[in-house]
Amino acid sequence: MPSFSFLCAIGAIGGLLASTGVTAFDPTQYAFNSVKCPAIDRALGKHVDINIEYVDINPAAKTTILMVHGWPSLWSSWGQQIDGFKDEYHLVAIDVRGFGGSTHPEDVESSSNLADIAGDLTCVLEHLDVSSAICLGHDWGAEVCYEAARRRPDIFFALIGVTVPYLHAAGPFIDSVELTANMPKLAYQIFFERNTSGAVAELNKDIRRTLRGTLRSVDSPPPDHFLTSNATFIGAYDHLPEIPDIPFFSKEEEDYFVERFSQQGFDRSLIFYTRGNRYGTWQSAQEQGNYTIPQPVLSVLPLNDPVADWVFAAEFLKAAHFLPLLTTKTMEGAHWPHMEHPKVFNAIMREWLDGLGLEDMRSSALHVLVDEL
Repeated sequence: MPSFSFLCAIGAIGGLLASTGVTAFDPTQYAFNSVKCPAIDRALGKHVDINIEYVDINPAAKTTILMVHGWPSLWSSWGQQIDGFKDEYHLVAIDVRGFGGSTHPEDVESSSNLADIAGDLTCVLEHLDVSSAICLGHDWGAEVCYEAARRRPDIFFALIGVTVPYLHAAGPFIDSVELTANMPKLAYQIFFERNTSGAVAELNKDIRRTLRGTLRSVDSPPPDHFLTSNATFIGAYDHLPEIPDIPFFSKEEEDYFVERFSQQGFDRSLIFYTRGNRYGTWQSAQEQGNYTIPQPVLSVLPLNDPVADWVFAAEFLKAAHFLPLLTTKTMEGAHWPHMEHPKVFNAIMREWLDGLGLEDMRSSALHVLVDEL
């Protein structure tokens, strides 16, 4: 049976949005654009085209922010940031390949390393005729932004990484088993990697239950043993016949997530966890040999993430050594701080953006491009 404190926290969730003064985001008011992007199917050894869907907001603004979600998420997870910045910035929010309506090569195992996904970002910007942008990413989306900025400083002149710090490739490849030895709440990644088809079947069995079980907050936490099994993901909730609503979503926002994930299920969403893609990310960075990102970086790390102590992880990895213009901010929150405490997050983001000197940054990005040409 769930603990008393867990049930009490659940009972308080109904009024969370109202109590924080946050207005629910309505994703249905935004229309999708779509662009055909080049990709490679490594299993078949051939080039293919995939479609990336994205939402384009306020394109007349001078500065573009490209928004990249993580797992399991969608473009609309940036709803509170869209509402907060749409009048001042050009916002482009994508569904990453394999999520929502964005397609994916048939090969899930090895055809989507971080460099591949970073290529999708440049494809979208080229389609929009945007020459420079700030990359904003959460979770695995943060790692996509780090990779995009590392590879294309001519385009991405600054970046914001949320929750997960820079997981650079300067060092030996570390597989999921080695990671779990030091971070036991990453055991689920072994399940995703070694039994991908079984994991997909479990996640697809009840998409709403999967999303509810994953998207929890500090005030409405998952069970203590969530994420610690290498044989199941959502099984930690077997004692609950129904998992409570996603605490930081309105009913309509949750329904939208369920609808979009139902389009292709979780079948192509585990791209971040397969050994082929993880090794491919590490190998491509090793071959390039550059791990430093000289652009301004804002890293926003939550203090209450059940997955890991990301502040310690950043220090252990010496991430700051490779980020000379790094600003690190911490805030209360679990794995989804930009959704759990959007006012706090938006204030941190705004202060950093205001201090960038955006005209000078865009000019510098242009000079890099000219020098390379």
